[in-house]
Amino acid sequence: MVGRGVTTSADAPATRATVGLRSERGPVLLAVMLSTGLVAIDATILAAAVPAVVDDLGGLTQFPWLFSVYLLAQAVSVPIYGKIADLHGRKPVMLLGVGLFVVGSLLCGVSWSMGSLVAFRALQGLGAGAIAPVGMTIVGDIYSVAERATVQGYIASVWAVSSLVGPALGGFFADFTSWRWIFLVNLPLGALAYWMLWARFSETRAARAPDEPRPRVDVLGTVLLLLGTVALLVALLEGGVVWDWASPTSLVLLTSSAVLLMAFVLVERRASEPVLPLWVFRHRVVGAAMATSLVVGVLLLGLTSYVPLFSQGVLGTGAIVAGFALAAMTIGWPIAAATSGRLYLRFGFRATMLLGSVVAVVGAALLLTVDGSSSVLHLAAPNFVMGLGFGFVASPAIVAAQSSVGRDRRGVATGATLFARSVGSAVGVAAFGALANAVVTERLGRQPADLESLPPGVLDPAIEAVFLASFVVAVVLVATAALMPRRVDEVAD
Repeated sequence: MVGRGVTTSADAPATRATVGLRSERGPVLLAVMLSTGLVAIDATILAAAVPAVVDDLGGLTQFPWLFSVYLLAQAVSVPIYGKIADLHGRKPVMLLGVGLFVVGSLLCGVSWSMGSLVAFRALQGLGAGAIAPVGMTIVGDIYSVAERATVQGYIASVWAVSSLVGPALGGFFADFTSWRWIFLVNLPLGALAYWMLWARFSETRAARAPDEPRPRVDVLGTVLLLLGTVALLVALLEGGVVWDWASPTSLVLLTSSAVLLMAFVLVERRASEPVLPLWVFRHRVVGAAMATSLVVGVLLLGLTSYVPLFSQGVLGTGAIVAGFALAAMTIGWPIAAATSGRLYLRFGFRATMLLGSVVAVVGAALLLTVDGSSSVLHLAAPNFVMGLGFGFVASPAIVAAQSSVGRDRRGVATGATLFARSVGSAVGVAAFGALANAVVTERLGRQPADLESLPPGVLDPAIEAVFLASFVVAVVLVATAALMPRRVDEVAD
């Protein structure tokens, strides 16, 4: 089937009978869905239980690291896992990711202090860093572009269900059993996913010629990328919060990151198997997908950080209601992702991504109409619209990147695209946080100690400034979506 803007080798339309869970490839798809479910539920289940965790373990000043260290570990490991999957196969890397996540969950469930819980959350993040990109790469390997248009509905359903079940399940465990079950509930799900991958996923790789050298992991490039990215993300996540932007700590971290990443570029130019090849930045399709994903990451963290804060601090709602306002976005995203395939098969990736970016701009414009007298539904509606926009942008971007390269590059292309989104999220936290703090400082005449404790008369304009900045960034999203070529040809494996 050939659609405008995309070429695929499929000769007949994909249906749920040919790509569904009962098809020949169904068990592998189900294993990927179960593995993705581990990461999807974990993204929302912990937030509602933070007070219970702090009451039990203490460490009030450390609890933000429960989220930051997970994001760090996941972000820095994504491109590395993508490259290893290209070199040594998807199955061993996916099994490693699920195994690390399950072991990390078990250790989180038996944590004895906030410090130990933070450390084990990092182990969970390392597992998630493999599951997300390699799971998508497996889908790219076993399904054509036309088939992926249908398969996306299954993957999107995992995120949709998790966005609704996660917060409720976390609150239930915290209120009626123990917060430790938030992590222990991953054990049976992870064990089932691991078994299905082990038993039902058979991977065939091309035989290596006798005189062909064994693939070698770029150790030096990996270390430089890890250290440089960690320094950058820590500086962005904690700058202006734990320490001032102009403090020696910020300057040392940012300078170290710049030096390490420049050294990384020099090493990658000469490495035989670079962990993050520089061609991904020059490739028209993969580069456009990365640019778009980075901007989506910026917007995503702006919403997840400040919509609940606006709901509770300005509108005066409780945490559960505030979570509902944000959940509207996580519902809109998978709905759009599940239907985006039909659009890009008919109109092309570029047109679909432009449509999504315009929808995101409309949602951001609607967010500007929210004020202190608005209802929660008024706050939730723009988030739902922006979620629709993200679904029409992010999912086609990944499929386009995967389709434009061969199998031996698909892991790198997928990992690079998701890595860009993680970096964008860190940039969004830093930029929007600095903006909110600047507005509060201008009104109070001093640096705020804690945004959550500010009165609505001060907090309201600070978050409205973030919403205005989100609108500007959404306009930038239109420009990055336009970078996608009009025609993306599927590369045969």
